[in-house]
Amino acid sequence: MTTVGSVIDNPSAHRFEMAVDGEIAAAYYKIEHGRYVFTHTEVPFALSGQGYGSKLAQAAFEAARKAGMRVIATCPFMSRFALRHPEYAAMLDG
Repeated sequence: MTTVGSVIDNPSAHRFEMAVDGEIAAAYYKIEHGRYVFTHTEVPFALSGQGYGSKLAQAAFEAARKAGMRVIATCPFMSRFALRHPEYAAMLDG
């Protein structure tokens, strides 16, 4: 049985994170000039390919939308995620 927590924003660590079976999956960010900059997404190898990165990405983009902020996705995973989801691609700057 897989135990999955909710995605939470941990501003002191500059990341959105989710606990999965005692491991942490995370999407790192910084805020520059009033925009979220998504810099890196990390999912433990044993959990890769199971949709956890996408769950993190969706939560991160929704947080940016709720805050009324634009996004710069320097993380290749986040950039690809946004391009596959037009509602998030419209939020991208650069």
